[in-house]
Amino acid sequence: MRHRVKESTAANYFLKGRKHILPMFGARRMDSLEPKDVYAFIATKQAEGLSNRYIWDISILLKSICKYAAQTYHISNPMDGVKMPKCGAVDVRLLDEEQLQRLEGYIAQNTSRTMMGVVLSLATGIRIWELCALQWEDVNLEKRILTVKKTIQRVQKVFGTSRTTLIITDPKSESSKRQIPIPECVLALLEKFQGKPEEFSLSGKAKPIEPRTMQYRFAKILKNVKLPSIHFHALRHMFATNCIRLGFDVKALSEILGHSKVEITLNRYVHASFAQKAAYMCRVQLQI
Repeated sequence: MRHRVKESTAANYFLKGRKHILPMFGARRMDSLEPKDVYAFIATKQAEGLSNRYIWDISILLKSICKYAAQTYHISNPMDGVKMPKCGAVDVRLLDEEQLQRLEGYIAQNTSRTMMGVVLSLATGIRIWELCALQWEDVNLEKRILTVKKTIQRVQKVFGTSRTTLIITDPKSESSKRQIPIPECVLALLEKFQGKPEEFSLSGKAKPIEPRTMQYRFAKILKNVKLPSIHFHALRHMFATNCIRLGFDVKALSEILGHSKVEITLNRYVHASFAQKAAYMCRVQLQI
């Protein structure tokens, strides 16, 4: 069942190269490419409606190809000096305090493995693909430690046009491998559903639940509580914002979230509510 992360990453790069890079540059000699060709490629992909994040991923692959060619065949690198497309911040919709209380009340009255997953995300900031890969061997209730050491994702098969496969891999970076102290408020729920070490926590079986299934179930919960639709990943944002409000040290929070840099935590995962901003502004005084 388990494969190394480099295998799935290689498959994803292969697919991106075949779909985007080869149609544009497959018939060209590498030593004939110039920076203007790269910019034209980026502009074409933007015109196709691809996000800057996705275009950035493709450009990174192209950059690696050009670097290898330049070093191996001693030619000029057409990517030298090329400015990569910026990945703008994504506006994430969150629940406000009253809505969050309604969700928590619903969870308390309807405990299940799915609810346990929602609570874990709200209480630890764990990513959905890390949550779905979580086995009971990764949860030490005695020491109150949750170990994140693998993720799950569905990827296309390299030699299949539409078939996909579910794989478990290592986390995307070394910083994503981490131990998270389990807060007191979730211990009873974890103890209620604890299973055998090899079982996956969300399914209670040897076979995991995939992220899109968890997202679907979460959407159904929100609908039942008559709450606005938000992505499951928003729970991670809400956790980070709440931790800052509670006075967490940013460095500690960054490590709990599995970020390589503190700036990522502050720029992407900390959201101040209007009420919080208003409270801060009340502290401003002028002698006039």
